[in-house]
Amino acid sequence: MEKFHIIKPSFMYMEGHVDRFAKLCSKVTQTDGIILVDKSPVQILNDSIRCIGFNFKGALETSKWIMGDSYMCPIMVNPIQRIVVFPTKSIKNEDSIWLNPDQILRTSSYYNKTKVEFKNGHMLIVPCRLSAFNTKLQTAEQFRRITCGIARDPLCFVLEPKRKRMKLGRKKQ
Repeated sequence: MEKFHIIKPSFMYMEGHVDRFAKLCSKVTQTDGIILVDKSPVQILNDSIRCIGFNFKGALETSKWIMGDSYMCPIMVNPIQRIVVFPTKSIKNEDSIWLNPDQILRTSSYYNKTKVEFKNGHMLIVPCRLSAFNTKLQTAEQFRRITCGIARDPLCFVLEPKRKRMKLGRKKQ
């Protein structure tokens, strides 16, 4: 079991895993294998974001600012490598699975759940309806396009001061 892990582009998904001492750890699945990490998924995200000079709270606030105040927003883990992850449930939920939309090839319905097929052929069954999962997936991809687009071509807003109303009427003589 590893003590520390940083999310890389090969990251596919991670989920909480309770060890024999009832401690929440993480099972991280990458294109090259599975790693058990002695930290919760949120701690792994926080460590990965800290490595590039930001923090989890700031990434979450930015996501909510860009995508609207939602409780299951995608998170930009690394803007340089364009790594975005999204949760299947609330961030505070231990059963939440964090997925990388860049690694997902297709999704399909499977007994009122979602079957996720990754680019390397790996399959995962997510306890979530297909329509709800696809909405989260689409939101994460849109978030990546928006944030990467802002980095390449920043927006400028010019705020003009409020204009005072001119009074029309006759001058007093």
